[in-house]
Amino acid sequence: MPDLIHNHLDAVLQRIGRAAEAAGRDPRSVTLLAVSKTFPAEDVRAAHAAGQRAFGENYVQEALTKLTALADLRASLEWHFIGPLQSNKTRPVAEAFDWVHSVDRLKIAQRLSEQRPENLPPLNVCLQVNVSGEASKAGVTPAEAAETARAIAALPRLRLRGLMSIPEPGDSIELQRAPHRQLRELFEQLRAGGLELDTLSMGMSSDLEAAVLEGATMVRVGTAIFGARDYSH
Repeated sequence: MPDLIHNHLDAVLQRIGRAAEAAGRDPRSVTLLAVSKTFPAEDVRAAHAAGQRAFGENYVQEALTKLTALADLRASLEWHFIGPLQSNKTRPVAEAFDWVHSVDRLKIAQRLSEQRPENLPPLNVCLQVNVSGEASKAGVTPAEAAETARAIAALPRLRLRGLMSIPEPGDSIELQRAPHRQLRELFEQLRAGGLELDTLSMGMSSDLEAAVLEGATMVRVGTAIFGARDYSH
């Protein structure tokens, strides 16, 4: 399994590289976030041995168990929380993670700010934007983004890094590019308005090329690295 993960990582990095070159971008401007939810700590360890450093988790309890199992690697791992975050789960995330991508309302950011330990660096956060307007998806509307982003940026012990989205799947690269383009344009508007943002978290295993072509700085890839997920447990 370690060799398989290593090979999959290489293949994903090559995909990112090709997309970046097609967009006239430096491949190093795109960070690969390996989404390890539902996969065991040993798979994270194998990916780390292959050179991967940033890992994304969706479920608080599962993630905390994994962080404990991998405590010996903590100094060289970057943990990103990317799943839906309920108010009653913010404290362990504020205390244990380096990033939170799924800040979908001001209340969550306020709780993370209050609960971030003062001895840790500021928690890096992204504002989740529902670019496709799907009822099933979390996130602020594009119209609400500027006001919410400014309020988050003013909070202590947080650092607002950028925007995140999980758009509707598209059948073609052009359909996939459209919502990513919308998020990038919003990102550029916020930067023009004075917010110091550097992160566009968008794109997954199936649409990372479209995301990189539209300016993603971080792509969240799970199945293309670790394989198909088994949710039965």
